Amino acid sequence: MDWYVDTMDPSAVRDLRREVAAFLRRHAEPSADLSAAVMAVAELLANAAEHAGGSAWVSLTWGGKCPTLTVCDLGPGFELPRDLPDELAEGGRGLFIVSSIVNELTVAARSGGGAKVTAILPVSRPPSPSYDPPRRSRNPLPTPDEASPDGFGRESFLRALVVEMAQSVEELQGPAVAEAAIAQVGIDIGSRMEQEYRSAKDVKGSMSTAQLADCLVRLKHAIEGGFYVVEATEGRIVLGNTRCPFGEVVRNAPALCRMTSSVFGGIAAHQHPDGSAVFLEERIAVGDPGCKVVVYFGAGPTDLQDLAHRYHNAG
Repeated sequence: MDWYVDTMDPSAVRDLRREVAAFLRRHAEPSADLSAAVMAVAELLANAAEHAGGSAWVSLTWGGKCPTLTVCDLGPGFELPRDLPDELAEGGRGLFIVSSIVNELTVAARSGGGAKVTAILPVSRPPSPSYDPPRRSRNPLPTPDEASPDGFGRESFLRALVVEMAQSVEELQGPAVAEAAIAQVGIDIGSRMEQEYRSAKDVKGSMSTAQLADCLVRLKHAIEGGFYVVEATEGRIVLGNTRCPFGEVVRNAPALCRMTSSVFGGIAAHQHPDGSAVFLEERIAVGDPGCKVVVYFGAGPTDLQDLAHRYHNAG
């Protein structure tokens, strides 16, 4: 997430602190103490006001176990204090306090002028169990002949969702395993969508990174999602999303995000010998303005061991 803020405007700074705190609260461990993280945000913005006297650009990413906050300004630059400044010093106490409460704090000069301060905040995400069910062959829905020129439509997708979810929940016995059931449905539906894409695009063998990214976006667009490609490299595909196919109801059922994870992860795993890993970095279902989904080829980063959902290549 990214913001521009006038650090000389107290109301703008206050609003940004609240927005950052809300973002952290949505994704952090339920018992997490956010006070140190929010204090670090306040101190870094105050530091930007002191050294730059105005504009600051703030970004917050959570691509690993802990979030990273970056604050850029147009000031003359500065260095981090190594020791607590004495009581007569004109500044530096705020940065020293920040360095003592965050996991890591660095400062660097920007090539265009100003400073870039990066802080790894002392907040963790809760673990997210990984489910990797096998593909089933019984009565797969939707069938290939239901596809339109642009892929499967919303009606057939939702019908398949209801049918497969009902069967899976019954088999897995109860709502306590809802995420596992949805993961199973996603694997099955994703398999059919992959077959439709291959047929429509005449794809043979493993997909290229560009084809895989196109397949993932295409199938979500077909069910009225708002997915788009942010990044596609040899190691991963990053997707953004502005609109959930399930609409506002997804906020009442965030377990449905497993559908996206298992559809994307199952298709990606099918293309790579080491499988795939999917990290749901941001989610509309928990209150974020959009979704950010990172699909890794292989096991993914080690610091996402308890957060990413892993899928094997079933051959």
